[in-house]
Amino acid sequence: MAAYLPTAVVTNEHFTRLNGLASDWIIERTGIRERRKAGPGENANTMAVAATQALLAEIPAFDAASIDLIVVGNYTPHDTIYTAAHAVQRALNINEIPTVTISSACSSLLNAVEVVEGYFAMGKARRALVVVSEHNTAYNNEADTMAGHLWGDGAAALLITKEPLGPQPVRIAEVITGGAAPVGKADEAVTLKPVEKGIVMPFGRDVFQQACTYMTRVTQTLLDRHHLVANDLTYLIPHQANLRISVNVTKQLGLDPERAVNNIQRLGNTGCAGAAIGLAEIWDTLRAGNNVIITVFGGGYSYGAMLLTK
Repeated sequence: MAAYLPTAVVTNEHFTRLNGLASDWIIERTGIRERRKAGPGENANTMAVAATQALLAEIPAFDAASIDLIVVGNYTPHDTIYTAAHAVQRALNINEIPTVTISSACSSLLNAVEVVEGYFAMGKARRALVVVSEHNTAYNNEADTMAGHLWGDGAAALLITKEPLGPQPVRIAEVITGGAAPVGKADEAVTLKPVEKGIVMPFGRDVFQQACTYMTRVTQTLLDRHHLVANDLTYLIPHQANLRISVNVTKQLGLDPERAVNNIQRLGNTGCAGAAIGLAEIWDTLRAGNNVIITVFGGGYSYGAMLLTK
């Protein structure tokens, strides 16, 4: 597991100068203090490749040519035809394998894992690369005082194999995903329409309420199915949309707040990459007996949770 972050840092003071939003106001409402911004020549494709290269550098003994499936998730494509998945395949120079890019808003990581599960179950793949990469700032309108200060860029990559590659592997115990598009303002609460100046979030309160409801519910469902209680979790990694959502979900679950992994303060909302980046940040600390849940909620009100055990 590895992540890639652009080097450029955009602090809240940028938005104070741009449109008068005070840093304390942004922090109070979102938790965000700064975010990363892709540089010239960087985009969703290049960041996906960079995250993949970072992953392979961490496992030098692994033969990258044995990868037989690539699934990339994002909603901020550099190109909707030659997708990030194709860019990763070309960079790896692995020909004639299934190569898929999906978009299900901020739950794309978990849906990508489900795609891998399907290929594995059908015997069509054994070693899969999952990458999530978001270039939010390519679409963002910074002058938008409702949502222009929320977004950051980044990517993460995860190798999933049907058989363990070594002792004490991290195991995907279960993934649950769903869609709540009939609920609330799902059809207009978060949208990305390039011809209408990109990402907007006019109904943030509805997003907040539904996120807190569904992230808590699906996490509790996963705990119950595996006969766990909240404090059996070593880490909870919530979707990095708003620090207040993380605090609310943690409180509802009765989880020690110290076990929640949050990077939104440093990275902003990095879309479907946010939770994956969080997993990469704690990956090397995982030990035998650890339990981790990633729980997500996205625009269109897609949601899900994944239990990892070691």
